[in-house]
Amino acid sequence: MKLTVLLGYSKAQNDQLSWARSLNDVGHLMVTITESAQEYLLDLLEKQNVPGIAVRVFILDYGTPRAETCISFCRPGEEKDSDEIQELSGFRAFIDQPSVPFLVDAVVDFQKDSMGGQLTIKAPNSRLPQISEDSSLEDRVNYILYNEINPGLAAHGGMVSLEEIFEESVAVLRFGGGCQGCGMVDVTLKDGVEKTLLEQIPQLTEVRDVTDHSVKENAYYQ
Repeated sequence: MKLTVLLGYSKAQNDQLSWARSLNDVGHLMVTITESAQEYLLDLLEKQNVPGIAVRVFILDYGTPRAETCISFCRPGEEKDSDEIQELSGFRAFIDQPSVPFLVDAVVDFQKDSMGGQLTIKAPNSRLPQISEDSSLEDRVNYILYNEINPGLAAHGGMVSLEEIFEESVAVLRFGGGCQGCGMVDVTLKDGVEKTLLEQIPQLTEVRDVTDHSVKENAYYQ
């Protein structure tokens, strides 16, 4: 079962955030789960009548605009060997290891209301992970694409995404929306995307486009 998760939390929850952060050494805390969220999750887990049941936190399509942060029940044996473990009040949270860089500063909270309440997550780095000198080449390329390049392409209804890093130094890209089939895409690639990536990431030696530009239905320039 996947629990409903929404993005965002209010300033009124700051007191609970401080409480949650005090539960663990901050250096080991991956996801902040407030007191009210822990009480809510523990109640749900106890209703499952499954000894040892936990929750698992993960991000679908992390590092992309489609990123979705999720919490699911995790029965014994369903966790992965690579999962990080976060000890909470009365239960455990298994954190999907590949999602960890994208869960930095994530906050899980529960706010009661007249309808019962809503479990929410704020995961500000789910689409763009925090970047450092130790970040992978893929993370650095994605950061530049989504933070610097795609906002400009969006004005023409276009976008570009990373397909893969080939031979450890070649960024393979795919254009979509108004950029697919666009008559100006070569200029966009060479003078915009490629120039920006090569200047900011010295480890890259080449940028390739694998888009099928014969499809022109959404092209901004025919």
